[in-house]
Amino acid sequence: MINIAKIYTDKDASLDALKGKKIAVLGYGNQGRAWALNLRDSGLDVTVGLERQGKSWEKATKDGFTPVKTDEAVRNAEVIIFLVPDMIQRTIWLEKVKPNMKKGADLVFAHGFNIHFRMIEPPADSDVYMVAPKGPGDTVRDYYVAGGGVPVLVAAYQNVSGKAMEKALAVAKGIGATRSGALESSFKEETETDLVGEQTILVGGIMELMRASFETLVEMGYQPEVAYFETINEVKMIVDIIHSKGLSGMLRAVSDTAKYGGMTVGKKVINEDVRKRIREAAERVRDGQFASEWVEEYNRGMPTVVNGLKEVDNSLEQKVANELRDLIERGKPKK
Repeated sequence: MINIAKIYTDKDASLDALKGKKIAVLGYGNQGRAWALNLRDSGLDVTVGLERQGKSWEKATKDGFTPVKTDEAVRNAEVIIFLVPDMIQRTIWLEKVKPNMKKGADLVFAHGFNIHFRMIEPPADSDVYMVAPKGPGDTVRDYYVAGGGVPVLVAAYQNVSGKAMEKALAVAKGIGATRSGALESSFKEETETDLVGEQTILVGGIMELMRASFETLVEMGYQPEVAYFETINEVKMIVDIIHSKGLSGMLRAVSDTAKYGGMTVGKKVINEDVRKRIREAAERVRDGQFASEWVEEYNRGMPTVVNGLKEVDNSLEQKVANELRDLIERGKPKK
């Protein structure tokens, strides 16, 4: 049986649940900046809380905020929004937020990782809810400014007041998300599907599939530049069509030769063995193995990530990308 998501739009949400409340946005990176600006532009009372006076502090100041240190930001806040990286949230929670927050203040997250895997244990008297944008912060901001909104997942983890979902929808409306839609979910579902998607397709799977295709063509003697266009550069064009028209729209947009080749060969490449390994990866996320592994990796200084980035930076496909960048950019339509 397929579960059908409940979707909320502007008519289902009101900013009233947050009006007059002091909101602390912790972090001013990709999502933090977008949320702080959008919530402020929606008429809400926003303070930006940061750990130090660095580039983010300067950027927030230029954007018209008066940023303060994290402990000061949460001291008077009634709504505390965590928009700092996953792996520093626990430290900030233990050292800066928990000792200074008001009794009963709301805790809000854009990703359920720290709550779902119990790295943050919220007070029993706090509403805990989530608004998870399905797009990067720059897009959240750009869509809002243009009058639109990036869809979000919303969920309530603790509903002490009985109004946690109402407040989650108010946050969603404040960042523009209910202009498109807010899908009701759970911390568990959002966290696990997000991690599985990143690993098996969005970052891991698609990157390795592109690299394998590129390397195969080069090994067979084709020019690296030609191989790059065919196996990496054109992926964006195909994904753009899928984004706007779905899979069937993409199939109708490509040639009949591409349709036939894709339908007959794709399932041989992504076969049952691959599907089995995708399921294995998903189970490792669901049972907490990946979270434990990632925490250990982070605490060791992320050697796998650091070395992996160096390897990709020095790869032939990246060197070809650097070589072709000007050519590709010249052909893009001017805005």
